[in-house]
Amino acid sequence: MAVPRRTSRDIRSESRLDALHAVLAAGETTRNEIAAATGLSPATVATVVGELIAEGIVAETKLTIGRVGRPTATLTMNAARGRVVGIDVAETYVRAVMFDAALNEVASVEEPRDEHVHDPASVVEGIGRALDNVLEQGGVTRAYVLGVGVALPGLVQGASGVSVTVPHWNWHKVELERLRERVGLPLIIDNPLKVIATAELWLGRGRYCSSMITINLGTGVGAGIVLEGRILRGATNSAGEWGHSLLVLDGRECRCGRRGCVEAYIGAPGIQQTLREIEPGHPLADLTMQRDFIDAMAEAAERPDPDPAVQKTIERTAYYLGSALADLVAVINPEIVTLTGWTTWALGEHLLPATRARLVEQAPGRSADDLRLEVSTVRGNSVATGVATIALERFLTDVGLLTTRIPLAL
Repeated sequence: MAVPRRTSRDIRSESRLDALHAVLAAGETTRNEIAAATGLSPATVATVVGELIAEGIVAETKLTIGRVGRPTATLTMNAARGRVVGIDVAETYVRAVMFDAALNEVASVEEPRDEHVHDPASVVEGIGRALDNVLEQGGVTRAYVLGVGVALPGLVQGASGVSVTVPHWNWHKVELERLRERVGLPLIIDNPLKVIATAELWLGRGRYCSSMITINLGTGVGAGIVLEGRILRGATNSAGEWGHSLLVLDGRECRCGRRGCVEAYIGAPGIQQTLREIEPGHPLADLTMQRDFIDAMAEAAERPDPDPAVQKTIERTAYYLGSALADLVAVINPEIVTLTGWTTWALGEHLLPATRARLVEQAPGRSADDLRLEVSTVRGNSVATGVATIALERFLTDVGLLTTRIPLAL
């Protein structure tokens, strides 16, 4: 496949995106500070900022008068430009989060899902209901919404028309059409791994690193990868399925059908299986809801007299996680690895020290010597944040400010 040539329009688009990132990162900034942060020339900054102001994306908020020269205008994202909504559809819940155009959270709702119910009609209606509820909570109508992003827990591919492959789900074009109709707004769908990488790139450590990995820990696990400032998507948008790489030869059966996958050991069901192996009769071993189990593990780990089986389960999970990360670090060679997802929020502080030690021990050569392993600084629901950010990118594309093609737009 031929690599598209970059045109002057593409270069201008990238300059606008760099300027947007600089404004978001700073909160308040100036044209001179944008030039210093991005390396763009003052003339280019003046032009692209003018275009962003004209479209209402960036606003001038005040003038600072110095002793010499012109007054300096302070720039911020124009939060009042509209709203974007990110919807995280997980196996156990649907969470809808509304953001203003500066990507500040303004409303959110979460509805539990029965993780054993997979029929498309129920999933589509759950998404639609969450959207309706967050719009009501935020006090806005659909007319004020710039776009909606939905993250679905599986492979979301778009090279020849959008398709969705989720374990135990059976989605076809008709289900995607029903979703588009139910939402009734400009819509993109994407894979959680790509959207957590987007959130980290726009709002987290990606503002300061050109190459990084963001690890999502939940029911499943995966890696959002940024190389040289760009999200790695792969030929069919399926890059990052690290959770289905091999950790243990002929090991536990994974829900993908293979044996020994990383997910089978550090996904929430895998952590519970580890507890069963350590102490088969443990009270937490047979909890049927995954988030209840992880929350109970965190509570037990924080008691003054920690549960020995829980401690050992966390230590073994860190051993598995650090070992699996070592291979990924050897291949990608990132500056930083961040952890996110609901298992991270519950257990991250307990997992991190032992995971870091195992990673450094197992990484080949000196590939982990200067590596940072941290919990993500993107707070709230990073999946909802990331997919809302892509929805904002789609809006900017639709109004002609970006040339980025959103391949998963419906």
